[in-house]
Amino acid sequence: MTPDRNAAPALTFFAELSVAVGAPIDVGPTPEGHRRIVPIIGGTFNGPQINGKVLSGGADHQILRSRELTELDARYALETDAGQRIYVHNTALRHGTAEDIECLNRGEEVAPERIYFRCWPRLTTSAPELAWLNNQLAVGTGERHPGRVVVRVFLID
Repeated sequence: MTPDRNAAPALTFFAELSVAVGAPIDVGPTPEGHRRIVPIIGGTFNGPQINGKVLSGGADHQILRSRELTELDARYALETDAGQRIYVHNTALRHGTAEDIECLNRGEEVAPERIYFRCWPRLTTSAPELAWLNNQLAVGTGERHPGRVVVRVFLID
């Protein structure tokens, strides 16, 4: 049977990341937009075949493009329970009403269904057992909560 070239690719759940974040560093308005840096201070991740922790030392570099739209560029590392490390470069868009985005930026809870938060994480590693990740694309959904971000990562088949 010939594959349908117009069929959407399938997605396979990889893991849910619970990323702990620190207080934002507000750089302020720049020619590109209002910049913020949000420190990544730890967390955990869990999936059907992989579990571990989010390592501290990463950051999410944000540009508030408007009162409703934020571009996110997060870079950090994961460490599996077996000690393997995975580098994450996660680019995302977060959109909502001006009021809801202002609440998120103040660290307040907003119902996740009120915010469009989609991402495309790139996962790379030097671990031979996980080298297949270097050749996969992924997409995800996100939720911002006080003190943490939850990202659900799906591999594109």
